[in-house]
Amino acid sequence: MASKTIDKQERPTTRNTIQRALVLEAVRSLRCHPTSADVYEAVREKHPNISRATVYRNLGVLANRGEVTRVEVPNGADRYDFRMNPHYHATCRVCGGVFDIEMPQMDIAARVVDAHGFSIESEEVVFGGVCEACRRAAQSE
Repeated sequence: MASKTIDKQERPTTRNTIQRALVLEAVRSLRCHPTSADVYEAVREKHPNISRATVYRNLGVLANRGEVTRVEVPNGADRYDFRMNPHYHATCRVCGGVFDIEMPQMDIAARVVDAHGFSIESEEVVFGGVCEACRRAAQSE
């Protein structure tokens, strides 16, 4: 019997590492859609010898593996979310905060396919506006 050569695509592209586990733990513990810099600072508090490059690289790996979601913020730093269920986000133009929006998901992709014949592989909806705390602060000035 001939031995089967494992195709590159069949191999796991990454392995779990202690550093990756630390980064994932930091994203989960921060619970506020942290930036990569926020995650680095949280990991560095417990493990001062970890490099910024290691944290940033592992955030990318976790996002590519679907273990965290990268939330792209227009005109701001990307944020990371540990919630993997489908949901929307909103960004505050004043403080830059990112917030989860709790509402039923709409089948936007089906409408785009019907209208344009485009094969949608993913979607990300980010609403922009002003958060409640910033609105209140502006009203009290």
